[in-house]
Amino acid sequence: MPRGSRYRRPMLDRAVAAHEARTAALLAPEPKDPAGRRRVAGENDTAVSAALGISPLGTATAEHTVPVAGHPDVRVRVYWPGPEPTPRGAGLPILVYFYGGGFTIAGIDWVSWDARFRERARDAGVIIVAADYAHAPEQRFPTQPEQCWSAWEWAWAHAQELGGSADRLAVGGASSGGDLAAAVTLMNRDRAAHPIALQLLENPALDLTIGHADARGVSAGMPGVIVRKAGRVLVRQYVGDDAKAARDPYASPLLADSHAGLPPALIITSELDPLRGDGEAYARALSDAGVDVTAVRFVGQTHGSLGATGFVPAADVAHRLIVTELRRLRADS
Repeated sequence: MPRGSRYRRPMLDRAVAAHEARTAALLAPEPKDPAGRRRVAGENDTAVSAALGISPLGTATAEHTVPVAGHPDVRVRVYWPGPEPTPRGAGLPILVYFYGGGFTIAGIDWVSWDARFRERARDAGVIIVAADYAHAPEQRFPTQPEQCWSAWEWAWAHAQELGGSADRLAVGGASSGGDLAAAVTLMNRDRAAHPIALQLLENPALDLTIGHADARGVSAGMPGVIVRKAGRVLVRQYVGDDAKAARDPYASPLLADSHAGLPPALIITSELDPLRGDGEAYARALSDAGVDVTAVRFVGQTHGSLGATGFVPAADVAHRLIVTELRRLRADS
């Protein structure tokens, strides 16, 4: 399809409407029925994906249940780049990824996330291990980082049989998943020191005290006080009422005492996203600690618009940037 025909106004409008609906679900007051809100949000994702013509590619997948000491088990889904699983020992890079949803909604079964994982695996020629970590407020910190850590350890231990290489593992996440990905890099440094080739953080939340939120670029005239209040509602669902928990480095990686020894990073932020302050402050903290870091701000983009590949031109650019970085991890690139 010619490029000019991909960005038709009705499709853009539907993509923007989808983003606004998901944002509204996250910014709503603390729900009395979180499971019900999550179900409605999932139904909205399915309907919007159908309206936009988003359907997952037929790439190979497999699911596993990973035990987590002291916490509920976590389900992981392996995505291979082709229609068949990659042969054992092929040595492909593996990206362990954590979805975004404000700690309270979304998951690897959402059509939009499932389609994105398949597309990235295919285009980058890598294996993706996506963790379906638990939702708040039914499960609270530190359940989620412990589940993500266990998923990371599982991917490292099974890399060869998945067709990957334990020396070419990356970790990534978006929004709340970016928080968890950064937490996993700290946990890895503190607990195991397995090699991590790259950390990929997309519009990440990294300071749950809301101390680095930047509301100056938010569209629709939303006052900063409302943005911060909504952020605190989500944080309270995740960490409870314990203010100390929000300052734990595994909850707020930006507040860690040291960022030395962490893996190279690609951090993507959006101009019209309050979380751009978190991502850009983290880029400075990593750089100050001697970590190789590239930070890219997409002007004119919102918190969710970079996920609308095929409908928002900047989203296609972000996709190519991420794919290029992942391809660099391939031994034959």
